[in-house]
Amino acid sequence: MAYWLMKSEPDVFSYDDLVRVKREGWDGVRNYQARNYMRVMKRGDLVVFYHSNATPPGVAGIAKIVKEAEPDPTQFDVSSKYFDPKSPLDNPRWDWVTVAPHQRLTFIELERLRAMKPLQSCQLLARGNRLSVMPLTTKEFSAIVKAGS
Repeated sequence: MAYWLMKSEPDVFSYDDLVRVKREGWDGVRNYQARNYMRVMKRGDLVVFYHSNATPPGVAGIAKIVKEAEPDPTQFDVSSKYFDPKSPLDNPRWDWVTVAPHQRLTFIELERLRAMKPLQSCQLLARGNRLSVMPLTTKEFSAIVKAGS
């Protein structure tokens, strides 16, 4: 099993929204590195669900990968803000994975995450990091779950 962190703006799609809908395709990822991470995710991998661009930002819960990467249909939908006219139907450039809620956590604010020793090397806390999908080590994932349980 691998561990991941995925960011979503809570006013667009929050952990509560995921709980309500039960499963959802993680659409709109338009960064090649983030897409590549999604392409290696496996069914059963666990994901820290992070609320970004929020006041305050932080971890809201844990999700689970329930379906592996497949083409993100929003890239072909001209009415979608994620439409990509350069993405060919026969070789789509953007993927999504399907996630489901796994465990609600007590909200962990970014400042608390910054103070946690096991997260000192975490990619989430790196200066200038804006990646919306990233791997976590077992140690990082465990520290986050422990802090939010």
